[in-house]
Amino acid sequence: MDVVALAGGIGAARFLRGLVRAVDPARLTVVANTGDDITVHGLHVSPDLDTITYTLGGGVHPAQGWGRADEAFAVATELRDRYGRPDWFTLGDRDIATHLVRTEVLSRGGRLSDATRVITDAWAIPFRLLPMTDDDVTTMIETVDGHRLHFQRWWVGERAEPPVAQVRFDGAERARPAPGVIAAIQRADVVVLCPSNPVVSIGTILAVPGIREELAAKPVVGVSPIVGGRVVRGMADKLLGVVGAETSAAGVAGLYADLLDAWVIDDADADAADGLRAGGLAVAVTDTIMSDVDVTTALARTALGLVT
Repeated sequence: MDVVALAGGIGAARFLRGLVRAVDPARLTVVANTGDDITVHGLHVSPDLDTITYTLGGGVHPAQGWGRADEAFAVATELRDRYGRPDWFTLGDRDIATHLVRTEVLSRGGRLSDATRVITDAWAIPFRLLPMTDDDVTTMIETVDGHRLHFQRWWVGERAEPPVAQVRFDGAERARPAPGVIAAIQRADVVVLCPSNPVVSIGTILAVPGIREELAAKPVVGVSPIVGGRVVRGMADKLLGVVGAETSAAGVAGLYADLLDAWVIDDADADAADGLRAGGLAVAVTDTIMSDVDVTTALARTALGLVT
């Protein structure tokens, strides 16, 4: 069975730990959000690509769920204390090595997908990891007081505190899917929407022309990132209302209504199951809190079982 997963952030990375046990990794393609990418100290940083790589490669910080384990910050400290450089987006020393490699590939005329292949090969990632596009797409936050902030500036630098008026994906309308993305979707037997932020992770991927259209012809199953009316991690609740969705398992499903065939929700949201089924979805109710890899593997198998 060929599987494509759309992924972004910590929730997706953790879900993939189970998905690679539920399917043959050699037949899995993961398409990752790159709207969060940012240049820091001249280095191209791809947070979602790196979180997936570090998590599946066994090098992620176990408590944070992002960044490197056993990290040091000598470079960041020197940049801040000696050179007075901003430190709101801190890069660890081990993490910098990844960004140096990526930036070197790009500076020689390579594409983001080329750099991603170099990095994932070095980490022995068992599946194909692709950026959603090689083109520049930047998630921008427009605040209610009229400021435009890069998503990372709002999310990390401002701790997602400024109220949001609109989310924009600058450059998305001109972007093309990265090489291999469309072919993987066309070949797929099933597409999985990982439990990621539906607005600025999955939504960003779907904003790239051609991807949403191809998904419409495929069986699509998603795992809700909302449990009991609350986000499990992150701050999606601050953005769902901006796009007209309530913070609920049903609210997120509604954002994917033109694509979704099946939806996995947590036991805490069991009372929403009948309404979702009445809307035409196949629904599974199970434990979606990915407390360990066995639970996560069972979750992945439940999701796939709804559409295969």
